[in-house]
Amino acid sequence: MLATPGGRRQVRSGVRFRLWPLLSRLASLHRRTTARRTRVIVVVGSFGKSTTARALTAALRAPAHERLLHNAFTSVAFAVLRIGRSQPRAVIEVGIGAPGEMARYARMIRPDVTVVTSIGSEHERAVGTLEDIRAEKCRMVSALPASGTAVLNGDDAHAMWMAGETRARVVTYGFGASCDVRAADLRLDWPHGSRFRVVAFGQERDVAVRLIGRHMIYPALAAIAVSGIEGIPLDEALSALQSLPPTPGRMEPVALANGVVLLRDDFKSTLETMHAALDAFADVPARRRIVLFGDVTQPPSNREFVYQQLGARMAEIAAHLIVVGRGLQDYTAGAIQAGMPAAAIHDGGANPQQAVAALRAILQPGDVVLIKGRRGQKLDRVRLLLQGVRVGCDVGLCDLGALCVECPMLAAGWGARQMIMQRGLDP
Repeated sequence: MLATPGGRRQVRSGVRFRLWPLLSRLASLHRRTTARRTRVIVVVGSFGKSTTARALTAALRAPAHERLLHNAFTSVAFAVLRIGRSQPRAVIEVGIGAPGEMARYARMIRPDVTVVTSIGSEHERAVGTLEDIRAEKCRMVSALPASGTAVLNGDDAHAMWMAGETRARVVTYGFGASCDVRAADLRLDWPHGSRFRVVAFGQERDVAVRLIGRHMIYPALAAIAVSGIEGIPLDEALSALQSLPPTPGRMEPVALANGVVLLRDDFKSTLETMHAALDAFADVPARRRIVLFGDVTQPPSNREFVYQQLGARMAEIAAHLIVVGRGLQDYTAGAIQAGMPAAAIHDGGANPQQAVAALRAILQPGDVVLIKGRRGQKLDRVRLLLQGVRVGCDVGLCDLGALCVECPMLAAGWGARQMIMQRGLDP
């Protein structure tokens, strides 16, 4: 691993991880002393955490950091340690991978406000059922003091279950009529973003944001809710949110020079996010809609049915389907059964170079392409290749935490070392 820049980066990450026991103690001490007066807003949930954290940071004018979206172990400890003595607010995103982790984070962070985005299937293999997952995520809600606030997704039943597990005030957000902060009259303003009407704390406003898809409006609503709790005027918060660009790789439109638009949603591909992306894509006006799909992250036990169901949904909204990875047979079966011609289904191979070759053979000006795949497939390389960036890396699966644009191996590739990156990766 030390023979390449990417390998050395991975080793450094391993060293950082081993420092977690020490750094977590230092962070706990820092929070109880130097940072004790700072109001800390924590974002937890299965989906939408990163965009929510960015929306909160923008609306609250909180300090942003290049590692804001790194949400586990030493990254969380460093987020606490970065809080300055006179800093009024800090936003911290927290993710989990196993039972017991959230309680440790909660003891270290001592949140004043906890935002819950959603509860989904992402951690079923490591944590258990949806009820187990919500119980684990709820540790950050239960840790709130009586003077704190739980900001819950009012449209998510599992998030709302947490309202009964805290002494803190509860504020809800969503599209439901009973939500304290709610959106109505949502419409797509392609490719610029979305427009909707918000009702918040007795006020109403028309809102324009650069976020695309119903599921991406929730982060904006959460930010509006927290802003109101923190005493920030609604118009001031909305002004900040209007200029917030999409989170890279999360429903991010990218215009190419040839008149094609890519809709990047390649950061993760849990089942819920795949359906959400397809729902949003169905509303996109285009000469032709094309779907480039990779694998489902940690699919449920009925894997074959899940892929076929997604294939059928794609047949309803897309003119062509390109499959990268292992799902070709099942995606195809579902798509054909739903009426998509076999000639419109293409094998994108196992790496981005093969996917781009299949895509270039059918692309025409005016097409819009949805790119969706599991994190390890690094399908952002498809976008980079289509933009003319040199991409020598052709591994099918990669467990480096770096974004492709930041990876020192992007141009050179791994060559004979590529098996290192594919060893032990679970579909």
